[in-house]
Amino acid sequence: MNEFTEKVIRIISSIPEGKVVSYGQIAALAGNNRAARQVSWILRSSSGKYNLPWHRVVNGKGIISLPEHDGGNLQRELLENEGVEFRLNGAVSREFFWNGST
Repeated sequence: MNEFTEKVIRIISSIPEGKVVSYGQIAALAGNNRAARQVSWILRSSSGKYNLPWHRVVNGKGIISLPEHDGGNLQRELLENEGVEFRLNGAVSREFFWNGST
């Protein structure tokens, strides 16, 4: 496993309950702000293996990227169960974004 992948997995693992982070934020925190799609791939391929809180990752607009029928509804439900609030346009309210500090 390369260093970037290890960092991404560590960052995703440390997202606190009730917070979200965008793919781009994770890429930047891991050292490559142009690797949001790579973060998506890592999340998709490693969530089960590393028990990652995949539901806490959203797109840069704060919107769930998964289609409703393919996990999007579950993702929203899991986030709402953690107290995350959504705006009328379906985006997570900004106060629920995590900045990467512990």
